[in-house]
Amino acid sequence: MIRVVLPAHLRSLAGIQGEVTLDVPGPVTQRSVLDALEARYPALSGTLRDQVTAERRAFIRFFACREDLSHESPDAPLPAAVASGDEPFLVIGAIAGG
Repeated sequence: MIRVVLPAHLRSLAGIQGEVTLDVPGPVTQRSVLDALEARYPALSGTLRDQVTAERRAFIRFFACREDLSHESPDAPLPAAVASGDEPFLVIGAIAGG
């Protein structure tokens, strides 16, 4: 089971309360986790990634095991602690401005 933590506004959009747990077949990557998340919660489709290019949205960041994985390849394996469910995959809304 993969654990995913979403920001409040995305949990509200998808009608989720608390942390999400997902079964992700095959290698656990950003792409496979996000595919499983969007399949289970279609309201999130297009909010984390562009629907055409599948590129991460500019103000969304992905973290795991205290590391920013936002600029890693979406097909790179996630840390073993995330794949085992010991650590969550975090989706964070980035803050911009000055």
